[in-house]
This record gives sequence, C-alpha cells and structure tokens, in this order.
Amino acid sequence: MKVTKFLSGPLAVNCYVASDEATKKAFIVDPGGHNKDMVNYIKENGFEIEYIILTHGHGDHIGGVPACRKEYPKAKLVACIHEKPMLEDPYLNMSTLTGGESVSLSVDHYVSDGDTMKVGEMELKFLHTPGHTPGGMCILVGNILFSGDTLFQQSIGRTDFQGSSFAAIQDSIRNKLYTLPDDTIVLPGHMGTTTIGYEKRNNPFV
Repeated sequence: MKVTKFLSGPLAVNCYVASDEATKKAFIVDPGGHNKDMVNYIKENGFEIEYIILTHGHGDHIGGVPACRKEYPKAKLVACIHEKPMLEDPYLNMSTLTGGESVSLSVDHYVSDGDTMKVGEMELKFLHTPGHTPGGMCILVGNILFSGDTLFQQSIGRTDFQGSSFAAIQDSIRNKLYTLPDDTIVLPGHMGTTTIGYEKRNNPFV
C-alpha cells in the first residue's frame, strides 16, 4: 500500500490517497476540499478510486466530497452509521462555518465497529471511536491507522462541540487505539504523523 497526503480545504485537513499499486485500486480519506494536485496525482498514476471514506462528519473533512463525487462518479461514499445525522444536517456538521457552503451528504455505505472492506489487496478495518463526534471512526490498514480527529501527535480531537465527549474520546483511545501494536503508524486528520507507542508514552490527554 502507498499513502500520499494532500492538504485540503480552508482548514488544511490531511486528506489521504491510499492505493494498492498491484491493482491500481485506491480510496480517499477525508477530502476537506477540492485539491487539483490530488486529482492530477490520481490521474497520472492511473488509480481507480473505489471509495471516499470519512472519519467523521465535520465540515472541514467533508467539504470536498461533492467535487470528488463528480470527479469519481463510481466511487462509493463510506462513513460510520452513528454519523448519519451529522452528515445529513449542515447545522450539525458546521459546513457553512468551515467551508462557506452548506453540505448535506447521502452516504452509499454505512459501516459499524469491526466491519471490514477490501480495496484491491488492501483490507480495511473500521474502528468506531466516538468522542470528537458521536460517529467518529478510525481506519486500520495493516500497520497504518487513519485516525481522523480522534488522535493527534501529542494531542486529541476537540471535545467542546455538540455531541462531543472528553470521557468518550479517552475511552476510545485507551480501549481501541492503545491496544494496537506500538509500531502502528498513525496518520491523523491534522498535524504530523506519529505512532501508537509514541502516543502511549507522550500524549498528555490520555
């Protein structure tokens, strides 16, 4: 698996393109806005985007979904079932505040905790990690974890939004993420790359 990061949207969300180089199948994680460099990268490498996957429903992470759906009409939109109300309601997802445009999404495939999916030879496992939002989730592929806004380098996602919970995000990290191997690479929705082991030793919020 090859993963390439693109900063997207007005809040510079980490959007990722993960590809299986053998089959050219790929998926996008959290397109916060339209990114021409990402589109060119996908085209130049001949990747087939099968899924657009959302770690959660805040506007800074979903603003680029309409553009991606136009660019890749065969791609299916995937999110956690517990995020359905937020994704459908521009007030709850704060899309107008974060991106200037109202976004309401109809998801093609909702997943639950522990569900898996294949993209080429890549096997994805979805981990429901509420706290930042009720339906926040992380995506585990081999030793790589797309952590969205649940876990950052020496930080965690904000818990002062409607539907957020500090106790819930602590529980999600301790009992879902910190049980992963220490060498698991963490690719967060903001800031830089880290590892589970580093966060277990150094994260002051958990």
